[in-house]
Amino acid sequence: MLRQALKRSSPSLDYERALWAAGHDVVVGVDEVGRGAWAGPLSVGAAVLPKGKRVYKIRDSKLLTEAEREALFDRIAGWCTAWAVGHASQVECDALGMADAQRLAARRAIDGLGVVPTQVLVDGNWDFVGGGHTQRLVRGDARCLSIAAASILAKVTRDRIMRAEAPHFPGYDFDLNKGYPCPRHKVALLGMGPTSIHRRKWVFMDHLPWTAFHRPVPEGDDRSPGSGPGYDGGMTDDARSDEVQEHIDEARRDAVDAGILEDPQEQKFHESGEIEPEADDQTIAPPG
Repeated sequence: MLRQALKRSSPSLDYERALWAAGHDVVVGVDEVGRGAWAGPLSVGAAVLPKGKRVYKIRDSKLLTEAEREALFDRIAGWCTAWAVGHASQVECDALGMADAQRLAARRAIDGLGVVPTQVLVDGNWDFVGGGHTQRLVRGDARCLSIAAASILAKVTRDRIMRAEAPHFPGYDFDLNKGYPCPRHKVALLGMGPTSIHRRKWVFMDHLPWTAFHRPVPEGDDRSPGSGPGYDGGMTDDARSDEVQEHIDEARRDAVDAGILEDPQEQKFHESGEIEPEADDQTIAPPG
């Protein structure tokens, strides 16, 4: 049963039917997910719907809970005449820029269908598919059934990728935030720096400790060299090392306060087997 909040908005087949009636046999709905994430791929879903039957309860993926999307995924995948999800990796997002990375993911999704589209319905007011046969629909994922189906297929596929990455990067909560910014994700970045699946040229990276990975300087960057951790030039090696270490120390303290990292002093007691001294006349509240 649908939640009450979802009963008021249902995407329809009106756009697809109009195109079918005009002679377009292969109508593809396209939507992207992950453009605003700080880590993981940018993904684009593409879906071709059959003319004779439909799956109910499909909505814009952003309106559905994760459990609702997962429950719909196999039904939608089995219902579609063809579907595919294309990805642009975090490396490609950095190398190409987000616009070209989205075009690349869209091309991979279209190529993965195994059919040649005669018309493509794209969510939003930007044609990132091209080819001269695209119709743009603002709020298309809420109005157009094939776009809504593509959004769910893309969202679930990308979410599964991020959940699979989570065990490799403990502390970043990728299984929960899917690479999008949230308080715990931000604190983890401050405490431990970026991972290998973070997008490294984004502005949020400017003042993070770079503990393991080189930070590329964007071409044409007009900031003074050495203006943030991870940038080369502008200061001596010792000064740069001291500055980065100060950022690391401060970030680790923030991470300890947030409960993401263990206090080094407590860790030393645990590893040595010593009994940690109890605080006198103090009541320590359990963690919230």
